[in-house]
Amino acid sequence: MGPNEERALAHAMAVRSRGAALPPGGLPPPEILDSWVRCSRAGLDLASNRPIRVVESADLARRREQAEVVRRLALAELETLTHQIAGSNFMLAFADPEGVLLDQYADNRFLTSGSASDLITGSLWAESLAGTNGLGTALATGRPVAVNGLEHYLFKYGDISCTAAPIRDAYGQVVGALDASSYFESRQRHTQALVQMSCTHIEKQLLLYQMRERLVLAVHPRAEFLGTLSAGLLAFDAGGRLLAFNARARDLLSGLDVNPGTPFEQLFDAPYELFVAGLHSGGERRLRDALGSELVASCVQAPARAMPRAALPHAPRAAAPVAEPAPAPSPAPTARSSRLVADFVADDAAVRAALDTVAAALRLNAPLLILGETGTGKELLARHAHRASGRGGAFVAVNCGALPAELFEAELFGYVGGAFTGARREGSAGMIASADGGTLLLDEIGELPLAMQAALLRLLDDWRVRPIGGTAARRVDVQLLAATHVDLEQAVRERRFRADLLHRLATVRVELPPLRARSDFAAVARCVLEEVRRDATLSEAAIAWLARHDWSGNMRELRAVLTRALLACPPGALDIADVQRVLPLAAASPETRSALARGAFERVVDEFERCGRSVSRTSRSLGISRTTVYRYLRQR
Repeated sequence: MGPNEERALAHAMAVRSRGAALPPGGLPPPEILDSWVRCSRAGLDLASNRPIRVVESADLARRREQAEVVRRLALAELETLTHQIAGSNFMLAFADPEGVLLDQYADNRFLTSGSASDLITGSLWAESLAGTNGLGTALATGRPVAVNGLEHYLFKYGDISCTAAPIRDAYGQVVGALDASSYFESRQRHTQALVQMSCTHIEKQLLLYQMRERLVLAVHPRAEFLGTLSAGLLAFDAGGRLLAFNARARDLLSGLDVNPGTPFEQLFDAPYELFVAGLHSGGERRLRDALGSELVASCVQAPARAMPRAALPHAPRAAAPVAEPAPAPSPAPTARSSRLVADFVADDAAVRAALDTVAAALRLNAPLLILGETGTGKELLARHAHRASGRGGAFVAVNCGALPAELFEAELFGYVGGAFTGARREGSAGMIASADGGTLLLDEIGELPLAMQAALLRLLDDWRVRPIGGTAARRVDVQLLAATHVDLEQAVRERRFRADLLHRLATVRVELPPLRARSDFAAVARCVLEEVRRDATLSEAAIAWLARHDWSGNMRELRAVLTRALLACPPGALDIADVQRVLPLAAASPETRSALARGAFERVVDEFERCGRSVSRTSRSLGISRTTVYRYLRQR
């Protein structure tokens, strides 16, 4: 019997056994049906009223001692969660990997009424014994889960809703779980996100504890997120081999060999020793992964023997967003200037036209939508717009595709102290408030979750911001810019993007041409080379060879190729042989390239359709980056 047939059988049995006692809405989610299948296999009786199993006090004490470190971290989170989940009739719990409830914070009325009386310390909530439930099912699957009311396998828990998430240590092993339970009618919308964020915070602290004798780096595409829960954490030994990492690091480095033992150089385009030597106290370093995506890295912790003295961090980073201070206003661009702002070449007519349109939009203070393929310089154009505007506030860039959905609202709108897991004590002003008087760039706007699209639309109506957990709203003065390589009109047709939000954001549109279509390729190549190494040179023959490539990754891909060429040519005088060595297919005919890529193209497109046209799911399924998925989809 296949899994789908077994699911159907479990559902049919439940319908027959429960009668009217089914979850509202009919068919439960797949993860609940899968749990029902496991419960059915275990021979559990849907109508059983047997009391929950409870371990003896000596066994409970032993389990608490074994879980000492993670338990200490979990208790701190449970205490915080009691203030975040307002109202009565609730329980918060921490369980060990076998589902034994070790600790709880609860409202007495909840614990002494009805089926909730089973929720006591020492009770055993393994799915095979207690049926489908938050703690047991989260531990059985290794994933967060919400079990609402009649989704519980056992009838007697049908008036309870619970949401739980597993906790993993630095080596990926499940070491416990957190749960928040309430009566079905008292459940709160944000509870699941809060529990997941609490577990993420515990996992971060646990990784730092277990890797306390190792170098630990935080990485993220945006520097302002390095101190938040959305940053990836990577721990390395003295030889630069990967020892441990969190789930966010694996997501950010999708498509790379993120596994224990992988050398630093296989993940990033830099030698480990040189990178570590360049770390400095309280600062960040730009870093490119092996696929050419740009990241920012900072040292979270390091033992004295692992790093040079100058590289040792003296204090942890603040979790508050870091915004670029406002520079002095730039002079108005002229048509003859090839370097309009630092590192921005504009000898191409289409680029100059985009700059003219930007200048006009700034005079009207109108929202501006910047379009273009990945790596064409959309953020660079946005920074130029900020400088040209003369606004006195900060430039704040938010990557809508780099934040987990449950963190997005808090990062964008901020939160008051005690209302969010992370830098909880002092709260956060949020990205929008940080851009007050300046410029806010919503990069990868096509990845904005639908729920946040509605919130952003409300912001555009009155420009008032209210932080999570707060009661007062403040008005902000922000120049709004948005950028994307996604076809937003198509996204609207597929109901992935709101039409009314698109109309507001696209008051003025500009589109940057891809690198392969630019008439100033030689100037761009020399400018990018100068960013990598100031004294390096590029011959005309080398430029001619590079110009024959299609550059699907645009500036990012060009920078990666030039960096690899420089590593193979220490003197830095790059000629055609040097670039041919790292870009051998540049001169291949379009027909040859198409034949070589056709199989990969068809595989990506087929998987994209199978995954419900979700780029993120396709990326995870194939083990490649989202940028790579987009590159193939653009070829359709």
